[in-house]
Amino acid sequence: MRILVTGGAGFIGSAYVRRLLTGAEPGLAADTVTVLDAWTYAATEGALEPVRTDQRLRVVRGDIRDAALVDATVAGHDAVVHFAAESHVDRSIAAAADFVTTNVVGTQTLLDAALRHGVRRFVQVSTDEVYGSIATGAWTEQAPLDPSSPYSASKAAGDLLALAYHRTHGLDVVVTRGANTYGPYQYPEKIIPLFVTNLLDGHDVPLYGDGGNVRDWLHVDDHCHGIALAQTRGRAGGIYHLGSGAELTNRDLTGRLLAACGAGWERVRPVADRKGHDRRYALDCTTTRHELGWVPTVDLDHGLAATVAWYRDNRAWWTPLKPHR
Repeated sequence: MRILVTGGAGFIGSAYVRRLLTGAEPGLAADTVTVLDAWTYAATEGALEPVRTDQRLRVVRGDIRDAALVDATVAGHDAVVHFAAESHVDRSIAAAADFVTTNVVGTQTLLDAALRHGVRRFVQVSTDEVYGSIATGAWTEQAPLDPSSPYSASKAAGDLLALAYHRTHGLDVVVTRGANTYGPYQYPEKIIPLFVTNLLDGHDVPLYGDGGNVRDWLHVDDHCHGIALAQTRGRAGGIYHLGSGAELTNRDLTGRLLAACGAGWERVRPVADRKGHDRRYALDCTTTRHELGWVPTVDLDHGLAATVAWYRDNRAWWTPLKPHR
């Protein structure tokens, strides 16, 4: 199978590529894996270093908004797994334009090329944030989309476009919506790598508002395995939720990271809450378990400990990515 992975040098996309090329997904025999990535600030060479010499890997530097490049790159592939996105909520609040053009126009450009070249499966990788906040219970796949930030609104638009190409043109599309994801090679602007690297460097960490916002934490390996199962087993037009059920308030998460890094609460600096900050996300994963046979396997305690250890042992990767203080 010839697989195109957009955003394959980013956090989750690179983990997917590594799993494909190291045999961690035996149900996906990849003859060729092409990474299409614009190498924005959140993409790094190091994330692909473990598989750099694999002869099946091909890397194309370019933007998914470049229609001519996308058309030439998509040609000859059996599947497109679409990770490429602007994804940081705070950045989308400050400047939304790149989020709209990348996450909406870029997705449409890929869909057009996939349709034109007869791609057999298009996987739209999305987020639980498209549903907005839920006070109790969990969102099902039939829940209305109610995004709160420019980021989540642009992802919701991309999802709807992908599903529309399935309904209008018959393109074989599946959508995955994942919970907050953590693990190695995550750019240190998201809460876990930001807090861990700050603490390892002896700096304070910023905690939004009262710290009571609740998130479900999913290890990147579990997330990628769910995407692989959706790629191979999902029904055309299906939406699949990927969540662990391991819910923590941001304050509880902060406490765990402080303990793991040997730091105390004096290192926590309260900051004003984010605009439009969703209080809680939660996904009902019943359909995913029944149709795909997916269950998360990485326990949160072990996953967080391994992640902290990875950042402690890989300063050479993340130190150049941190702003000078």
